[in-house]
Amino acid sequence: MNKQQLDGTYESSFKKMHDDFSLTLEQIFLYQKYLHMLREWNTKFNLTTILEPQKIVENHFHDSLAISQHIDFSEINTIVDVGTGAGFPGIPLKILFPHLHVILIEVNAKKRIFLEHIIKQLGLESVTIYSQDWRTFLRQTEYSVDYFFARASLQPEELVRMFKPSCVYKDAQLVYWASKKWIASDMEKPFIYKEVEYEVGDVVRKYVFFCKKW
Repeated sequence: MNKQQLDGTYESSFKKMHDDFSLTLEQIFLYQKYLHMLREWNTKFNLTTILEPQKIVENHFHDSLAISQHIDFSEINTIVDVGTGAGFPGIPLKILFPHLHVILIEVNAKKRIFLEHIIKQLGLESVTIYSQDWRTFLRQTEYSVDYFFARASLQPEELVRMFKPSCVYKDAQLVYWASKKWIASDMEKPFIYKEVEYEVGDVVRKYVFFCKKW
């Protein structure tokens, strides 16, 4: 499918994204191509339960990019997307901020095949797919990471392991995509330094920001 066909098929779905994030025409094309391939591959790999284009844009793309309204990505070099699934939020953020090195943690082999395909088709560079689990990542890697992002993947009680004194990632920050009603456990509370509510369509959600104990 070429650029002209994609523009005509999905153009109206991206108007709000274009306005909110000042997207270039090239970025819009990449998001449209991503949307097309997500829907195409979903028929065999069950990547998402959301199938309508406008809902995919709202609940996956826009939801991934909205964090950029609370973080200055010009000051960030490397992010890790924990349990990325079909690439959210890591790949949408990579398209918006091409300078990023993005590390995608995904243990599901079929989803990794899709990720490899989408990275190649979109021509994205400096994107690493990590196939092992979260605890193995913490034990066996030593990337220089600014932020960890977790959207619909592991629970914060598991994620805050990164703040253990012996962990190489203890000085990085963590952002967790949560429902408005999410309440932190006693284990999680000491690491929270900010919660920010935002809207996805007509649903209010919140970002929870974590860092090591002061």
